Amino acid sequence: MGGFSLWHILIFAVIVLLLFGGNRFSNMMGDVAKGLKSFKKGMIEEDEAKPEQRPPEQRQIPPAQPIDITPRPADPVAPPPPVDDQTR
Repeated sequence: MGGFSLWHILIFAVIVLLLFGGNRFSNMMGDVAKGLKSFKKGMIEEDEAKPEQRPPEQRQIPPAQPIDITPRPADPVAPPPPVDDQTR
């Protein structure tokens, strides 16, 4: 019912092999594998080349600023408003 069964997949595989031939199909798979290997090799070479291209970072740390620890007067706190029970 709309899904592919094992028979559908096998028939499709046979048609693909007949169209492309066994030798041609294996050559295409070999080419794909070579492409993947060269891609991975290029990624590794790129990662190795990056540190050489970057100049070393010279980070300058600013001098430490003194911390102000003088006490400050507290803000005055207003008394809470009276509750109805306390005013009676």
